[in-house]
Amino acid sequence: MRRTVVVAVALAALCAGAFWGLTRPVALPASSFAGLSGDAARGEAVFHAGGCASCHMAPGATGDDRLVLSGGQRFVTDFGTFVAPNISSDRAAGIGGWSVADLGNAMLRGLSPEGDHYYPAFPYTAYARVTPQDVADLHAYLATLPADATPDAPHELAFPFTLRRGIGLWKRMYLSSDWVLAEAPTPELARGRYLVEALGHCAECHTPRDRFGGPDRARWLAGAPNPGGEGRIPDITPATLTWSEGEIVAYLTSGFTPDYDSAGGHMALVVENFARLPESDRAAVAAYLKAIPAGN
Repeated sequence: MRRTVVVAVALAALCAGAFWGLTRPVALPASSFAGLSGDAARGEAVFHAGGCASCHMAPGATGDDRLVLSGGQRFVTDFGTFVAPNISSDRAAGIGGWSVADLGNAMLRGLSPEGDHYYPAFPYTAYARVTPQDVADLHAYLATLPADATPDAPHELAFPFTLRRGIGLWKRMYLSSDWVLAEAPTPELARGRYLVEALGHCAECHTPRDRFGGPDRARWLAGAPNPGGEGRIPDITPATLTWSEGEIVAYLTSGFTPDYDSAGGHMALVVENFARLPESDRAAVAAYLKAIPAGN
């Protein structure tokens, strides 16, 4: 009996050690952002392409108030409700005290400056493909935006999702900087891939997820249930999206479909963001959407 207890304790300790090792935070190398100088003007384009204000502005904000990134918007999922944090330039309540490396580790590795795992409601599985220069430029632009002292509201999660350490295992399954569209033979297609798969994080809504909440890359952009429970996020692969490249560009510019319907919900904010980018970027997105395999 004593031997059985000893073996059980040893196995438990071994399993706990393995879990602790497998879930450890993995930060970027310290050299990742060395020598980079951020440009706020370029960072503004990164900000809009990444849809930062769409999630981090206060609920119901309009006009210039959308640039006050005080957080507070709620995102309902199967795992609980996540509340967007304050990412304003406030040094205490926001991220005004963050370095470029802090922002890079948050975006590309899903880690706080203290080394805690962020929940993947923050789309770092897409941002993992963002270049260090774009991170530096975004950091420079965020510093120009208003500070706000609104404190973060807690997420509304039940056990075991309250245990952040376990996200380390989730990251081992799903966090990758590999491209879904492996080949991008033209500069336009490469730019479209970067905007859709990385900055624009389109798959966060348009790709179905498995039971662990990870994106099903085999059905990339093939449509998914609306986490809010109403309707369905559409398939935007060539299987369903039969619009021409010009019609896609027009939609991302004006929000009007070829049938004179209009973008609604969160997509209306996406259109507003993309309308601020050069038309060449919207054309690159259209080229990408025509190049990916049809949904299944």
